[in-house]
Amino acid sequence: MSEGANVQFSEREALLFHSYGRPGKIEIIASKPMATQRDLSLAYSPGVAVPVRAIAADPATAYDYTAKGNLVAVISNGTAILGLGNLGALASKPVMEGKAVLFKRFADVDSIDLELDTEDPDAFINAVALLEPSFGGINLEDIKAPECFIIEQALKERMNIPVMHDDQHGTAIITAAGLINACHITGRDLKDVRVVVNGAGAAAIACTALIKAMGVPHDNVLMCDRQGVIYQGRQENMDQWKSAHAAKTDRRSLAEAMVDADIFLGLSAAGALKPELVKTMAKRPIIFAMANPDPEITPPEAKAARPDVIIATGRSDYPNQVNNVLGFPFIFRGALDVRATAINEEMKIAAANAIAGLAREAVPEEVAQAYGGRTHSFGVDYIIPAPFDPRLMEVVPAAVAQAAMDSGVATKPILDMGAYRNALRGRLNPTTSVLTLAYEGARAHPKRVLFAEGEEEVVLRAAIQFRDGGYGTPVLVGRDEVYDRLKALGVDDPHSFELHNSRISPLVPKMVELLYERLQRRGYLKREVERMVNQDRNLFGSLLLKMGEADAMITGVTRPYAQSMREIRRVLDPIEGQTPFGIHILVGQSHTVFMADTTVNERPSAACLADIAEGTAAVARKMGHEPRVAFLSYSTFGNPPGNWLESIREAVAILDARGVSFEFEGEMAPDVALNPKLMANYPFCRLSGPANVLVMPGLQSANISAKLLRELGGDHVIGPMLIGMEKSVQVATMASTASELVTLAVLAAGGIAR
Repeated sequence: MSEGANVQFSEREALLFHSYGRPGKIEIIASKPMATQRDLSLAYSPGVAVPVRAIAADPATAYDYTAKGNLVAVISNGTAILGLGNLGALASKPVMEGKAVLFKRFADVDSIDLELDTEDPDAFINAVALLEPSFGGINLEDIKAPECFIIEQALKERMNIPVMHDDQHGTAIITAAGLINACHITGRDLKDVRVVVNGAGAAAIACTALIKAMGVPHDNVLMCDRQGVIYQGRQENMDQWKSAHAAKTDRRSLAEAMVDADIFLGLSAAGALKPELVKTMAKRPIIFAMANPDPEITPPEAKAARPDVIIATGRSDYPNQVNNVLGFPFIFRGALDVRATAINEEMKIAAANAIAGLAREAVPEEVAQAYGGRTHSFGVDYIIPAPFDPRLMEVVPAAVAQAAMDSGVATKPILDMGAYRNALRGRLNPTTSVLTLAYEGARAHPKRVLFAEGEEEVVLRAAIQFRDGGYGTPVLVGRDEVYDRLKALGVDDPHSFELHNSRISPLVPKMVELLYERLQRRGYLKREVERMVNQDRNLFGSLLLKMGEADAMITGVTRPYAQSMREIRRVLDPIEGQTPFGIHILVGQSHTVFMADTTVNERPSAACLADIAEGTAAVARKMGHEPRVAFLSYSTFGNPPGNWLESIREAVAILDARGVSFEFEGEMAPDVALNPKLMANYPFCRLSGPANVLVMPGLQSANISAKLLRELGGDHVIGPMLIGMEKSVQVATMASTASELVTLAVLAAGGIAR
């Protein structure tokens, strides 16, 4: 029922998110070069005439020469926006843009949102039907019942591409997956269960239809609305969609329907299911309380009434979240890949079975950690996969595609399903999943993160986001005016934030002793140390971190990186036997490149380069990648010769001697390391594919490259991330946004950035 986490944030933060930089959440980017006149001539006139004639001769070639085959329209008229009601087409645009983003993020499906300013079903149907040449699929969204039934059915009949109203079928598919597993755990068979459905809207009717298609007998399902049970012969408040699910029964109220029921499906309102009704259910009852944002009954209430219950909700802060994002991106992915003409019942059931099956498999460690340790194995608190399980991209589209082929709606069958699954695995960047899981892990295991520059607005906004998101406790360093600034940013209870002021902190005497002991033989007098502790936020913050007052620290927005690093090093040491270094991470849609050392070591020795390679490879593995390390140079295997190659060659020899478990090669130019065609000129090269870890020969080239890529490149850049210090401390750039600081804080707290 839910498509997002129940993360807390202020209205101001939400508006800033949608408005800063380029307003909105989507943009159009050309997939072909557009730099020269020749490019433009090929893209438009006269070159475009060639595919135009080809498509006119054979319409199926539109999938070969245009984006149609990977393009889904997300369409609404705004008559049922989330839980907000009928607010109109224009107000639905932020939601539809968000849906388009989810399609791209989870399944690499391009999507465009369209908001139709009409509540007339016929006008809506005609408008959408005319769009068929443009899109490979239609995702209907936030349309009120009963019009949504009329619209979807008419469009399915008129259009020869997949059409799905996700509010109905997405919820139904994830619910069905959870029911399959709940019945498996409790030893039930779908053909024998008794089900009560509370609610008779679009999602409730779709859920009911799907579970009946999967084997639940018609009269074993009692659907209830505000008037009670929908039974055969009832006249009041009935329509054709409710009538289709009218049961032959003498029960008339929800309370009567619940007696001895095996399953309760709630798609109604908060608090609709009372604990006393749960007590009347059959042994080991199954409850799906999916009212959004607050369920019909909370898991603690249900378990207090019946300790043997299995319960799912639409919320991410309870186990077993019914989240539509588990379904719709992957269902459309599979449907598009076989050019299906529809999304039929067989495809929905295949998706439900695939999702259910995934929950029964061993949970990957990174997913289990992100789920707060609640879901290490299949069981009552894990009947539905985690929403960010990276295996969904491989498992669900393949099942949907196979069902489309088996049911005869696929027009481009997949001949090698194994190769298709491999291709699915490669479509998305694993970094995105790991980052998402890092955020989930932070919420499950919140840490104390020290924000050393607590008087800066961008830092305070990051601290607010960090706390409101449930990622941990922000510990601020600053003076008392920090509270005034928090209040100006909309915080109602600024004094609820923990603040350490070096002028009045009782920890200062101990800090001075600790730091003086470190610096007394480096030319510092004790009064200088006292002044430094009192006035320098980085020193004060680093001492707080060293003394265990926080788990990690973020700084860097008020002074150059090198200056911040010098101050930190006065207090904190490298991990014994390790070389500190910095990593910039370049994240694209389907690739990630780790670049090091970009911040610390000006002219690293061969041993230092080898250490940097090992450390960066370890970070790459933490982020879901198998490292392929390239030691970069202006020279590729001695051509051209130069005076600065020996340290690189020695670093390669050192790694050879260490017997490391990742691929590495060098010296090589960046284009050879990243371009398979150029790499093929060197058949002796030990890399099996393009490098994803780039070890730079020196700080000058590394820092320049990283900053150029941050400002000019198309990839999202994370970092720099500081690796190798005794405590988890991160030095951000002076241009960092609040969101970037939060990401660094989450990675630092989770142990990835260390």
